[in-house]
Amino acid sequence: MTTYTPLPIPPAALAELRGTDDSGRPARPYTAREDGVPLDCVGSPLRCCLRPIEAGERVALVSYAPLRRWARMTGAAPGAYDEAGPVFVHAEECPGPRGEGYPFTRPGALRTLRRYDSAGHIVGGRLFEIPEEAGPGFDKALGEAFADPRVALVHIRAVEYGCFQFEVRRP
Repeated sequence: MTTYTPLPIPPAALAELRGTDDSGRPARPYTAREDGVPLDCVGSPLRCCLRPIEAGERVALVSYAPLRRWARMTGAAPGAYDEAGPVFVHAEECPGPRGEGYPFTRPGALRTLRRYDSAGHIVGGRLFEIPEEAGPGFDKALGEAFADPRVALVHIRAVEYGCFQFEVRRP
């Protein structure tokens, strides 16, 4: 059982990203194919429904600024901590996450858990290697993060590419 709730990109943000992404570029949808044409993205994480891309799905690779969007909702001012990066989303509306638990939990994969305060400033971080028992491992790492009363939210990012995976907010 997951103690914390992994959050996908919110539906309103997805609607905007499917038109123009957070770097001001139009989305360019395509069909995911296993043979690598036009891009081998099968198995890559979808941030709209927190599962891997399957062959035949219409997807788009867009620039997403999760902290900027959170700051707009809360009045925070992250300043230089604001950043945008690439994420895959379905090209059309999707039903969202299908299951419970933490997504993208391949044992041995490296993640950073970046902690932010209510102003949107980084107040710490942690390198995390996903263990065989991913759920308890994430629960422990997020419990450590939220033990600091300054922490308002945590962004989980892939170390290899720096990509945003998902967000967890203070329970």
